[in-house]
Amino acid sequence: MRTPSDQPDHAYPDHWEADVVLRDGGTARIRPITPDDAERLVSFYEQVSDESKYYRFFAPYPRLSAKDVHRFTHHDYVDRVGLAATVGDDFIATVRYDRIDDRGHPASAPADEAEVAFLVQDAHQGRGVASALLEHIAAVARERDIRRFAAEVLPANSKMIKVFTDAGYTQKRSFEDGAVRLHLDLEPTDRSLAVQRAREQRAEARSVQRLLAPGSVAVIGAGRTHGGVGRTVLRNLLDAGYTGRTYAVNRALPEGRSEMDGVPAFRSVGDIGEPVDLAIVAVPAERVPEVLADCGEHGVQGLVVLSAGYAEQGAAGRERQRELVRQARTYGMRVIGPNAFGVINTAPGVRLNASLAPHSPAQGRIGLFTQSGAIGIALLSGLHRRGAGLSTFVSAGNRADVSGNDILQYWYDDPDTDVALMYLESIGNPRKFTRLARRTAAVKPVVVVQGARHGGSAPPGHAVPVTRIPYATVSALLRQAGVIRVDTVTELVDAGLLLAGQPLPAGPRVAILGNSESLGLLTYDACLTEGLRPLRPRDLTTAATPQDFRAALSEALRDDACDAVVVTAIPWVGENGVTESGDGEVLAAALRAASATAPAKPVLVVHVEMGALADALAAATSTAPPPPGPGPAAHPAPEPPAPAGTPHPAPADTPHPARTEPAGPAEPAGPAEPAGPAGPAGPAPEAGGTPGPRESRIPAYPAAERAARALAEAVRYAQWRRQAAEPGRVPHYEGIDEAGAAAQIARALGEGDGAGERGVTLDPAATRELLGRYGIDVRPALAAPTPDAAVRAAGHLEYPVALKTTAPHLRHRPDLGGVRLDLATEEQLRTAYAELTQTLGRPEELQPVVQPMAPRGVDTVVRAALDPAVGAVLSFGLAGAPSELLGDTAHRLVPATERDVAEQIRSIRAAPLLFGWRGADPVDTSALEELLLRVSRLVDDHPEIVAIGLEPVVVAPRGLSVLGATVRLAPPPARTDLGPRRLPSY
Repeated sequence: MRTPSDQPDHAYPDHWEADVVLRDGGTARIRPITPDDAERLVSFYEQVSDESKYYRFFAPYPRLSAKDVHRFTHHDYVDRVGLAATVGDDFIATVRYDRIDDRGHPASAPADEAEVAFLVQDAHQGRGVASALLEHIAAVARERDIRRFAAEVLPANSKMIKVFTDAGYTQKRSFEDGAVRLHLDLEPTDRSLAVQRAREQRAEARSVQRLLAPGSVAVIGAGRTHGGVGRTVLRNLLDAGYTGRTYAVNRALPEGRSEMDGVPAFRSVGDIGEPVDLAIVAVPAERVPEVLADCGEHGVQGLVVLSAGYAEQGAAGRERQRELVRQARTYGMRVIGPNAFGVINTAPGVRLNASLAPHSPAQGRIGLFTQSGAIGIALLSGLHRRGAGLSTFVSAGNRADVSGNDILQYWYDDPDTDVALMYLESIGNPRKFTRLARRTAAVKPVVVVQGARHGGSAPPGHAVPVTRIPYATVSALLRQAGVIRVDTVTELVDAGLLLAGQPLPAGPRVAILGNSESLGLLTYDACLTEGLRPLRPRDLTTAATPQDFRAALSEALRDDACDAVVVTAIPWVGENGVTESGDGEVLAAALRAASATAPAKPVLVVHVEMGALADALAAATSTAPPPPGPGPAAHPAPEPPAPAGTPHPAPADTPHPARTEPAGPAEPAGPAEPAGPAGPAGPAPEAGGTPGPRESRIPAYPAAERAARALAEAVRYAQWRRQAAEPGRVPHYEGIDEAGAAAQIARALGEGDGAGERGVTLDPAATRELLGRYGIDVRPALAAPTPDAAVRAAGHLEYPVALKTTAPHLRHRPDLGGVRLDLATEEQLRTAYAELTQTLGRPEELQPVVQPMAPRGVDTVVRAALDPAVGAVLSFGLAGAPSELLGDTAHRLVPATERDVAEQIRSIRAAPLLFGWRGADPVDTSALEELLLRVSRLVDDHPEIVAIGLEPVVVAPRGLSVLGATVRLAPPPARTDLGPRRLPSY
């Protein structure tokens, strides 16, 4: 065996490079160390304290020798690997592994253990740098077939010991020769993955918090005269009463001028002389790089780039956008934009309106994220008009860095946000978005409307991967994750108002009452259309007074037979035929009074031409006590304003916020995935589940259809949330030959001249063999190129048999006459063969086969496909053109649970055919569910299976028969969601 020094060096592994978010919200770049890093390494080492050097080398080690520098910068990237975490051009931490044998001596493969050691600059300890490096060096080691790490740590180095012990890997610990000896098994575990995701959530939430709650803001590009983007944002900041320090920056500021709109003005960020947390950039795109460098060199933590001229303008703009992100991450900054509309935070301790919205919205419990400034304006206006307040607003523009995923991480445990509303035009990482949305939806509603869903590509400016799967599939997967998916921005507002102001319904039963029988019937029909279970409408007659409404509503809310109440109202008309005034305000007060004293059920109002009622309900709020149970810890608030600059103080009764930096240098211990915000208890949890008073606002709708649709979404979400509390399980089946399947797949991909790299479709025999290893039996089909061959095949299979064509243009199209069933004799078989060839074509064109007859039942289709962006998707529907034309197919993410597949087969519109429609016998849905679970397990175990099609699957009253199957193999795409944390780079 060759020694490590004999091993040839490998090419520089640029795929190991990654940008990561650290615990304090800043960013760093992780990359392999190269020989060119010698000076950086020496400079880094000189800035490390003597104590940290002692912990690294177990002895005083004031400086690195030339031999040390060469050793630590020259690696073969297989047996010896070094990674560095960098900010700007400087190292802030390093990690290295050396492959060793069982005696601890340097070794090469097949030795599968390595010794690992870290060194973190003292100024950066406590930022989670070592934990991020451990994730990345462990991934590198696994790639190089290293399965275990060994580390020796001095007992006094408690920070480093904690990094190892908190990582979640299976480990052994011993004490030898005065040092703690640790052995880590690098195979990811549920706990290590959960630790990684918990750290990711804390870091990304903190990075957004730094953007939304800064202690100081500089508006760069604030014009010297009124008007223009920069000056408008500056004015909006001041009008909103921002509580931190505000500065204006304009490089063309005349000599002697030191203020603008009453705030200090400077020519550059460097001239300010005080820390700046957030920079709002409103300069031409060609000037942004110099502005960004000025910000980075003077410690600015984040940017909101309003400037246009990036990816929305073509290839040159896309490259400019990539360079913007690269430059910002070099300085450890995060970026909202470019081409952004801005950000808003209504918290009393912040009151930030760093946007182009002329009026800051009222404080409320709704978080709003958009990828479009125009839609952002419309949503802000619509929510304001209907009385809804916001907690935070982010319009991300081209979302080159900060995306909807980051905002979900922030909202997850934000105590000021009860409902998350999102307008998305692209989803850069659907797999991660689905994971984050599922976790967030378990504690607060996430409502999404997606634009550009039928274009087949991302909108201009959105440099993101494009998924190949249809929008309908993406929509179904979002619903599986608990996302409330709506089709229009109007529905987004409708659902948000209901979820933010009312408790979730315990079920679909709806009481309807009002002063118009006709409007009640329209509402009844609308509820039925949306799948609700409305009770008979109660007509209070047109003579009903507000007091009658109050009494009827109180009675309905106390009725155990209903889960929600819809109040319908038309204007009162006096004796002279004139609509009476003032009735809206009085009725609103009556409805609020009834709702406040009755059991917690959602109340909605449907009105016709009663603007005063809608306005009164929109203007009125009351506070309900916080739901029981513990709540999440608040995000750290910004630091208080310093004397420098021009502060904009909060009212006397509003405490100034104070920034809280992470406590201590060690990584937090504990379970990995945080418990998260405590959701309300009980079968009908309230929408937000966060501590503090909540608004109780009755939403009003000008059409019954809009109210019914919003209520139906709330019902479905409440049901999902109750079920999410007890998730289904992935069953274990005996007799699965996972190892045999893996070997067969490897052989198939390894055969041929490069065919494996392009992908291969298994032949029928190999398909049956592979599926059989997972307990999926495919009925044999024997080729019948001639009538005599068909007769021989039937004799082998035994009569009765089926004769069918397998030509691509006739496959799975029984309506074209390519199938003959129940052929019981040789004569019938020969006759059928002659009919097929005479009417449809020659045998070599038809490719006929003979197959044994299967018990009669319902023909279905089971498929699974691997999409690089979304992952493996399991699909089910009935066979035949009608289902295909109508898109009546249900989808679930893999691995599917027992509950997933049970819901899947019942969610298609044609599902009644499976359960005894029109007197037919119900089919064996248990067997069908098991088949779906086995397919799910197969593709989950073997990501090389990129497509499976089982068609048709005939489900009989007892059992099922798989009559046709195809399997395609290919090298699997990289699983970015299972690797170490990293920011996307498009």
